[in-house]
Amino acid sequence: MFMLRLQKRLASSVLRCGKKKVWLDPNETNEIANANSRQQIRKLVKDGLIIRKPVTVHSRARCRKNTLARRKGRHTGYGRLKLPLPES
Repeated sequence: MFMLRLQKRLASSVLRCGKKKVWLDPNETNEIANANSRQQIRKLVKDGLIIRKPVTVHSRARCRKNTLARRKGRHTGYGRLKLPLPES
């Protein structure tokens, strides 16, 4: 098992994304480990050994469902209010 921390950091910089979005081909770790410059990382990206992962879906379905319920008057009870505690 190789330490590919440098390669992942360089790839995220070259691809202009976060380290979470960089995919390194697990079958080609030997070749990726030899890359220690941005130029070599660009070549690996071109060859397809390093890929930028697609953006994950951020679904608004739950939010829409909640909004519809609020229009019906749900989720708006007295317990929802952030009131200060009464002083006694």
